[in-house]
Amino acid sequence: MGISEGCITKYNRNPDFSKTLKPYGSDILNTDTTMTMDDDLSRIGISLPKNLLDRFDEILNYRGYSSRSEGIRDAIRTYITYYKWMSDVKGEREGVITMVYDHDQRNLLTSLMDVEHEYHDIIKASLHSHVTDERCLEVILVHGDGSKLKALAEKLMSHKGVESVKLTTIAIED
Repeated sequence: MGISEGCITKYNRNPDFSKTLKPYGSDILNTDTTMTMDDDLSRIGISLPKNLLDRFDEILNYRGYSSRSEGIRDAIRTYITYYKWMSDVKGEREGVITMVYDHDQRNLLTSLMDVEHEYHDIIKASLHSHVTDERCLEVILVHGDGSKLKALAEKLMSHKGVESVKLTTIAIED
């Protein structure tokens, strides 16, 4: 789920914004993501599966967005906020990882099991549910250092066929 250079184009006054993004766990981000209405906008092109674009358009219509661009800008701001929040996950934590994936994706189940075995020391339990004939929901209870929890979540998200991964944690108080 990491951000690679070029995925986010310049939407603020910092021309090197995409270069300020660093991996989780470091002091990150120029948090000035406010939009400007001058000529400071950049155009990007993206390719999306039709079903994803159709669902996005439904949400835009329901929420009253004036354009796809507005919806995409809002989604990018939300992603940046989530990325920043994730960077603050430090110290001993208890949490849950929720993951939705396509179990028909070739070699995905084996890859996910390999990752989960690699992180067996922080995984306390997991629950698997068949949502549809193709999609599965997995809930993983985790306990350990925040950086290791984030690493697990990112590793799970990096696999083709994984639709979403969300890590939610709370600090362990002394």
